[in-house]
Amino acid sequence: MPLLQIPEPLTIISPHLDDAVFSCGALLAAAGDAVVVTVLAGVPDARIEVPDWDRAAGFGSVTQAVSQRRREDARGLDLLGARPEWLDFLDGQYGRQHGAEEIMAGLAASPSMQRGGTVVAPMGLFHSDHILVSRACLLLRATVSSMQTAETAEGGAPMPPVQWLFYEDAIYRQLPGMVQSRLMGWWQAGLIASPVHFPLVPWQGQKMAAVEAYESQLPLFNAGQLADIAAPERYWALDVVPGKNP
Repeated sequence: MPLLQIPEPLTIISPHLDDAVFSCGALLAAAGDAVVVTVLAGVPDARIEVPDWDRAAGFGSVTQAVSQRRREDARGLDLLGARPEWLDFLDGQYGRQHGAEEIMAGLAASPSMQRGGTVVAPMGLFHSDHILVSRACLLLRATVSSMQTAETAEGGAPMPPVQWLFYEDAIYRQLPGMVQSRLMGWWQAGLIASPVHFPLVPWQGQKMAAVEAYESQLPLFNAGQLADIAAPERYWALDVVPGKNP
């Protein structure tokens, strides 16, 4: 597997207020000037009934749940030397259905997505929110790749990412066939995925300390899911399959 250097700055796209640290915490700790853009971080109407997940976490209202999770996210990212950016789209459990194009537009308008460098997005495994955010990221990637670099580089205009990578979604990547199914789906769409290796072992302890910041979420995971969070992170690069037009 190739050992790839990260063109900085690093921006990681997270579906929920924990996914980036659970899936990419060691990479965040190793990188400089990292930002995590959490897509589904909006605060829902207080009148919405508390869904099962939030209730199991001990929350009495949806606003309490998101506010506490934002605090946990800020604390976890601070431990890794990273900064949060929270978009206003709602977690799927709150009943609002967003479209991939809508989320793509929100990401495109994010200042963190206009810094150049490397963007790392979720593969989009199993969970409908993860699949949605991954689809939006692929749309944005395709849009950015069609832009003329010269047009964005002149006059101090925002710079598109130099490099896109995709991370295996922690917890869901352990499900049988889940990663293989995504890789096959990409192949059928005209994209070939290549594994990318980063030497992240020195930062694993720092990652696990940051994971502990998400204290409202960890009790809801079983032993296998917790073990997957602690397992080595895995990343993929995408290229066009020769002879195919994605």
